[in-house]
Amino acid sequence: MSDDQRGMSLLYENINKGFIKRSTDLVLGTKGTVFLCSGFYILNSKSPETDGPPGTVALAQTLTKLGNDVFIVTDKFSSDIFYGMYGKDKVIEFPVLNHFESNKYANELINKYNPNLIISIERAGLSNDGKYRNFRGVDFSDFNAKLDYLFEQIPNSIGVGDGGNEIGMGCYMEQILELDIYPHPSVIKTSENIIASTSNWGAYGLIAGISLVEKSNFLPSVKKGKELIEKSVELGAVEGLSGEPKPWVDGRSLEKDQICLEKLNSIF
Repeated sequence: MSDDQRGMSLLYENINKGFIKRSTDLVLGTKGTVFLCSGFYILNSKSPETDGPPGTVALAQTLTKLGNDVFIVTDKFSSDIFYGMYGKDKVIEFPVLNHFESNKYANELINKYNPNLIISIERAGLSNDGKYRNFRGVDFSDFNAKLDYLFEQIPNSIGVGDGGNEIGMGCYMEQILELDIYPHPSVIKTSENIIASTSNWGAYGLIAGISLVEKSNFLPSVKKGKELIEKSVELGAVEGLSGEPKPWVDGRSLEKDQICLEKLNSIF
């Protein structure tokens, strides 16, 4: 696992391998309406981070090309990013509500759109104390809508994460605690869960898996990958570690971040 900074390489050695293949099979075997969930709020900058939107938009475009009707679900803190990167008519803003009202709103969305598959890319999941915590363990529940309730009601689901606190990491909660990777892992499980050094890279890994099966490269080019990051910053996103409005992802410059897309595109 390239340039890992958060213990994902260690976790990888202690979990069931093949999550890209299994996730690819799940995606290709589930046609119809798809929900993609993303948007991670950075407290010190009062803005969403650059990890998540680029990978989410690239995956949304891929799944649309495969004939699915794809909606991005986020909250008011990240909605402007996705409006600008994907289009307002395909973005659903989930309000920040209490648990009861969030569950009710999730029911309403499912009844309205009837999604067959839901995927999370860098979206905080509830920890075992009922809070949303960032990688430093700080509670930011007031700034995160409870999209978790969607995952409880849609049977086909995939999580993509890079730290332990994201939706889907409940699949590996015991290992994360045993390996002392993160003290407050998410309890939210998904059908499959992809881990990566950054969640954008995890999304690109899934696109690569789809591309191999479909025998057509759906990956964004290296140039397009850079443009997606730059566009997210233009719309208000910040680099997650520093909280600065610069086109970096999790401490990596554009040049360092492009390693993933360079390697994946070289396969085709």
